[in-house]
Amino acid sequence: MTPDSLVERLVLTGTAPDSEIILLVKEAGLQRLAGVLVDEVLFRCEDPVNTTAVDVALEVTHGDELRRTVLRMVRGEPIRVLDADDPSVLIRRHFRFALPDLVRRLYGPAQPPHSRDFTDVFLPERPADLSELPQILQATHQAGGTLLSGCTTGGPGLGALSVAYGSDKWASFHWYTQHYEHHFARYRDRPVRVLEIGIGGYAGDLGGPSLKMWKRYFHRGLVYGLDLFDKSALDQPRLTALTGDQGDPDTLRELAEKHGPFDIIIDDGSHENEHVRISFDALFPYVRPGGLYVIEDLQTAYWPRFGGTAGAETAPDTSIGLLKRLLDDLHYAEFDPKPEGARTVTQAQVIAVHTYHNIAFVEKGVNGESSIPAWMDDEAWKALGAITPEEGRELGRSR
Repeated sequence: MTPDSLVERLVLTGTAPDSEIILLVKEAGLQRLAGVLVDEVLFRCEDPVNTTAVDVALEVTHGDELRRTVLRMVRGEPIRVLDADDPSVLIRRHFRFALPDLVRRLYGPAQPPHSRDFTDVFLPERPADLSELPQILQATHQAGGTLLSGCTTGGPGLGALSVAYGSDKWASFHWYTQHYEHHFARYRDRPVRVLEIGIGGYAGDLGGPSLKMWKRYFHRGLVYGLDLFDKSALDQPRLTALTGDQGDPDTLRELAEKHGPFDIIIDDGSHENEHVRISFDALFPYVRPGGLYVIEDLQTAYWPRFGGTAGAETAPDTSIGLLKRLLDDLHYAEFDPKPEGARTVTQAQVIAVHTYHNIAFVEKGVNGESSIPAWMDDEAWKALGAITPEEGRELGRSR
């Protein structure tokens, strides 16, 4: 079982009966599963606020088996995983979860934190110096809160996550997360697959802030990023960096066959208008029904240096031109005369186009609504007691 397939199966057990979790333990073993869960907890943990270093034990059990991970927390430093046999370790607090309970906390439906699904031992040993007790109590309480912040499905909104991870999708040149929040909320509890074109990163920086934002927001999601350069050093459970050119449709189809279909695809790549069109045409067929294809930075449709059109109206070969074409495809049933031959993919499957300043969301489904029947002539309109189109035009001219 590969690491990716293990993570995917573990995510799906978040809404499964205990029997499926037990089966997965038999196949992979408690130690391996607990390691994945601890990595997820650490990714979700907020930054420690305690100024005194505290060692906290996170224990995962299954039957008589136990996997213990000791974490050292202190403000201003990354949370460290310690060797439990290190003589310097002094555990101030134990949190013990049965494996199914921790799986559901991490990958089940969002719910507020509660204390009924774990055992908590607070200060198992008497401090050597009781004069330090108030400071130790406060630091231990704060460290416990930090750990529990990583053991929940709920989390900050996308605006806060964008700032926390350094994405430019909010409070920068863009104000996108308010629109993402509106359209993505219904997917948050689902085991979605998300592909974002463009990982970012400059001058030696690997980038990837928005990939981490999506991973934190979609707590059951598998997140993929595509970049022209190798960013595989960013790989971690539920997050994979792929290498490829978004201007190459064969590459796009190949990666979609391997890693898709996707619930959400986001184009935040080169913003070259040609690349936007190529990527959409190649990847939209790999969006699941009910999913979304998002195009960012539509401003380049008006910039000639990106293949856009100078002036107040964009050409058909721009990203805005693509959206105009999709609006026509959405209304395929109204074409008169009806075109011959089968409908295109977008005529059959685009059911909504939501546009905002510099960002658009294309919704996929079954575009099956029919138009007014062709036999509805003037005589039929009169039979319904309605005015005919000609009478309507006459009425308009008389006003």
